[in-house]
Amino acid sequence: MNRDKRVAISFVVPAYNEEVELPGMLRALRTAAEAAGQPYEIIVADDASTDGTPQIAEQFGARVVAVHRRQIAATRNAGAAVARGEILFFVDADSQIEPGHVTAAIEALEGGFAGGGAVMQLHGETPLWVRAFTPVFCTVYFTVMNLGAGAFLFTTRRNFAAVGGFDEQYFAGEEIYFTQALKQLGRFKMLKQPVRTSARKVRMHSGWYLWSRCFLILLGGRNGVLSREKLDLWYDGKRERNAR
Repeated sequence: MNRDKRVAISFVVPAYNEEVELPGMLRALRTAAEAAGQPYEIIVADDASTDGTPQIAEQFGARVVAVHRRQIAATRNAGAAVARGEILFFVDADSQIEPGHVTAAIEALEGGFAGGGAVMQLHGETPLWVRAFTPVFCTVYFTVMNLGAGAFLFTTRRNFAAVGGFDEQYFAGEEIYFTQALKQLGRFKMLKQPVRTSARKVRMHSGWYLWSRCFLILLGGRNGVLSREKLDLWYDGKRERNAR
């Protein structure tokens, strides 16, 4: 990783017990970052992991920030708080980006966009119903609604400060509110090249469980994401033993 004291880009990676997915994610991230030709840093915000997550992050040259909140918005903010770059990228530990994502994001910001994200693509084996439903969801969420997903978001340090970062009152869906806040500052760019993100949730849980949890959140609205209660889909800590 470029150790230049002048850092142009900061990658913030929130992580909790991600020793399986993290190595592949960091390899892809470093390749993408180096292709951009800008001084960069990688910050892994480790939210109380009990596995080898922090050690793996350090082996890849990342700066590890210890967080003990068990809340994704607070974890992302903790990483951003120590970032030195003028451009901030938020990339989840189970997602992998390509070189084109970094260069396209920089071009978008230089072109006047307030921030942006990218379309998601589930990586690995998935059930038939997921393969049928995913294109519909992606069209509505990313194309029609133009909303960013937490797996990959970018903005400038100035804009991040202007919107107050990720709203820590939310335990899920914080990326939606973050996207809406950025849109108040200017245009939001949705990159068309997909970011690959792990499909482990649909492999580890039944369709009934997934649909029931999503229904409860929709039914509860904003109040449904103000605590970890009923958000075990995000906070149960279940992980696959091998990367796929």
